[in-house]
Amino acid sequence: RAGAGGGAPAMGSSGGFDGGGGFASASAPTPGAPGTGIAPPVTMGRAMGGMHAPPAMGGMAAMAYGQGMVPSTASAPPIGAPPIGAPPQSPQYPPQYPPQYPPQYPPQSPMGMAPQPPMGAMAPPPVPGPGMPAMGGYPQAGGYGAPAMNFVEDFASLNLGPGGGPGGEAGMDPATFPRPGDDEARPNLELSCDPKYMRLTCGALPSSPSLKTRFAMPLGCIVQPLRPGDETTVKTAHFGSSGIVRCRRCRTYINPFVQFTDGGRRFRCNVCALPNEVPVDYFCTLDANGVRRDIAERPELNSGTVEFLASQEYMVRPPMPPSYFFALDVSHTAVNSGFLKQTVEVIRDSLDVMSKKSERTRVGFLTYDSTLHFYSLKANQSQPQMMVVAELDDPFCPMPDDLLVNLAESRAVIDAFLDMVCDTYAQTQNMESAMGPAIQAAFLAMSHIGGKLLVFQSCLPTLGAGRMINRDDTRASTDSTKEHLLRGPVDGFFKKTSAECSRHQICIDLYTIAAPFSDLASMAVLCKFTGGELRHYPGFTPDKDGVKYAKELKNNLTRFTAWEAVCRVRCSRGFRICAFNGHFFIRSMDLLALPATDGDKAYGVHIAHDEVVPSTNISYLQCALLYTSAEGERRIRVHTMAVPVVTDIAEMYRAVDCGAMGAFMARLGAERTLTVRLQDAREAVMTKVVATLREFKLLNTQASRAFNRLIFPESMKLLPLWIFAASKSAAMRGGPRDVPVDARIAAVYDFMSASTEEILKLLYPTMHALHTMPEEAGTKDEYGRVILPPRTVLAGERIDARGAYLVDDGRRLLLWLGKMLDPQFVAALFGPSGPPSADVDCNLPHLDTDVSRRARAVVDDIRAEASRARHLALTVVIQGHPSETQLFPYLIEDRGAANVPGASSYGEFLVQLHRQVSAAQR
Repeated sequence: RAGAGGGAPAMGSSGGFDGGGGFASASAPTPGAPGTGIAPPVTMGRAMGGMHAPPAMGGMAAMAYGQGMVPSTASAPPIGAPPIGAPPQSPQYPPQYPPQYPPQYPPQSPMGMAPQPPMGAMAPPPVPGPGMPAMGGYPQAGGYGAPAMNFVEDFASLNLGPGGGPGGEAGMDPATFPRPGDDEARPNLELSCDPKYMRLTCGALPSSPSLKTRFAMPLGCIVQPLRPGDETTVKTAHFGSSGIVRCRRCRTYINPFVQFTDGGRRFRCNVCALPNEVPVDYFCTLDANGVRRDIAERPELNSGTVEFLASQEYMVRPPMPPSYFFALDVSHTAVNSGFLKQTVEVIRDSLDVMSKKSERTRVGFLTYDSTLHFYSLKANQSQPQMMVVAELDDPFCPMPDDLLVNLAESRAVIDAFLDMVCDTYAQTQNMESAMGPAIQAAFLAMSHIGGKLLVFQSCLPTLGAGRMINRDDTRASTDSTKEHLLRGPVDGFFKKTSAECSRHQICIDLYTIAAPFSDLASMAVLCKFTGGELRHYPGFTPDKDGVKYAKELKNNLTRFTAWEAVCRVRCSRGFRICAFNGHFFIRSMDLLALPATDGDKAYGVHIAHDEVVPSTNISYLQCALLYTSAEGERRIRVHTMAVPVVTDIAEMYRAVDCGAMGAFMARLGAERTLTVRLQDAREAVMTKVVATLREFKLLNTQASRAFNRLIFPESMKLLPLWIFAASKSAAMRGGPRDVPVDARIAAVYDFMSASTEEILKLLYPTMHALHTMPEEAGTKDEYGRVILPPRTVLAGERIDARGAYLVDDGRRLLLWLGKMLDPQFVAALFGPSGPPSADVDCNLPHLDTDVSRRARAVVDDIRAEASRARHLALTVVIQGHPSETQLFPYLIEDRGAANVPGASSYGEFLVQLHRQVSAAQR
């Protein structure tokens, strides 16, 4: 909060974006107004090369923003603010430390924010008991949240231009824009599953379609049925001989929200309200409160997440064994780049873990260039037997029973194959690739069992079905209405093949290194419709990609995998699941076919109203994943959650989960780029945000009279940033020529399978200033967590030529070194040899210096906290070197090139958003 005569917020101000973030209630005093004691904010210019302050628009001043705004004491504190009397919270971004050298750039305004305390230092929220409100402030029954009459005072505002009259406000200050800290999900209701499994975009559902139309934003849920490492922590429920207890009409699994009646002899389904008979061997009497006496011993009745052991009725065939079939490209490109050798080494290193997970594990191999090479790996052979098939138009599978063999029984033959395959093709000059026929042949070898087909491709397929031509030159076409065709498959072969593979429980994972063009748009549908994953390493070299590729491939082979899975999401009467987003094949209206899935994949679920109007104030969602484990058990993972149903749109605005909404909108926008122009995809996302902010402004009479202010609910203060960041992401930014088409496709499919946390990290990466690390940064706190340096804003004006900045987007690490960085700092970090080149994955050397120890601790902690499915390669770039351009896409708050569509700065985007909201009202 600003003191008298000062425009900078005090470090002791309350929470995140209230004290220093410029969010004010309608009755907040005006900075610069007489008698307030609040100085007007200082306008900031842009200092990076070619960056300057955005021009005035329609009489509005250059970007500046009420830095000294404070909430009125007469108004209720905004949602998320600390209670009155609570100790002040640490803001997110601290001011820059004093420079060691004369500044090269104009002075920087202080951020007014400090790093958040580590998650381990925060006490968990209290668990509500009987008669207490449920988690997140939701009552267990009856009304929802605070009275709606206070809603007119519950808003935040962002000053976008000079106020009218004498002593009016100055412009907005970019230093106080809302920016994200650590993402925290809105807690679900008591007894519901953890939001890490099912996370709603809005924690309240509208009671009518008209209310949903007014709200405008999509109602959805990001579902992640499995999480890494939870296969041993989720409790398993056991039933008697009668089997799993379910509703006989809607087939909902028993859960904590069913109501037992008639002394425990019946239970009422919470989804369809049908009374059901309790099986005799499941019966238990009720206590005086109508609760089963054995509820503490029944995980299905006291936990929102549980697993069931499925009986014979849930099987259409015996449980399949874990099966892996490897299709290896052995053309000249694969051999010469080291891709084949790296792949073989990772497979060899993973065999022991694969064998330990299950004695039933099966593996098979196929190599291909201009012909197909099969290998018989029977246990009674001393060496693999190779068979060559030259027929590509109608490939066949010789000796199909000997191609997919038991790993433990044939281990010696498999090791012999891996030892000889690289030497066999070491001198090859064959540049052709018959990828399509290889997939067809692998399908014939696997179709009787199913499993995971891993395809390793090094160049553009040139022979047989699915052959491609380099169509990247079509980006030069001036017909913008057809630009999206390059982001779609060239023909229907791969989609037809993927549908057939899904039907036979075959999941396809694709690893490709082709550069500069590999037509991922055509090949990616193999992963999308079989529940697989796509990994692209353009221009593969062992020094740059070797460690990253090895870790990610080994994780794929050794992680917990759910085989031959199907997933269904059910909801209460009045609502229905209308669409899905992710990697799957829709087998029926609401059944997702997942030949193989794991804890690194998430799915988007769209919720719509049914023909029947909801009749209760609580609705329920249940996600059930039926799968086969590596041990051959048929299991069902069930997540259940309760959601309030409201009649007031104000309560919906209060219940928005901004992180989930931002990730969900990014998913929708990325998927839309595959079928429409990039500009149309960005506008479709923007239209929804404009509509919801317009409706919110109409609800607030005080807000409607605000001059040059963008009005939004406190719960949605970061939504404009997430939408803006999505439009700047590789999946959606610019025009068809501004991002390589393969990189764009890889980003799109990454969004469509990533978790909420990963998407938000991709949208707004973290950047840490290493040259100004406080003394405690890089050391461990009392909870054993490494303390990270303060975060820095992703804007060119925050980049100092005397600094070293570490950028983390959850997929890679980038270390930028300024040309005026202290040479002693460089020597202490890298040693006398100096920083490595930008085309290697850097490992910071172990030096006996304080800078080296703390920087390595920071990098190691970031890598450890990243998804287990990823390795964050560290690239070092130096200011002035051509490789420095790798930093620019991360500076999303800056204005892009003038000829790039949608390349506005963050401030310009907010002005544009405000104009559209105001224009819609007029």
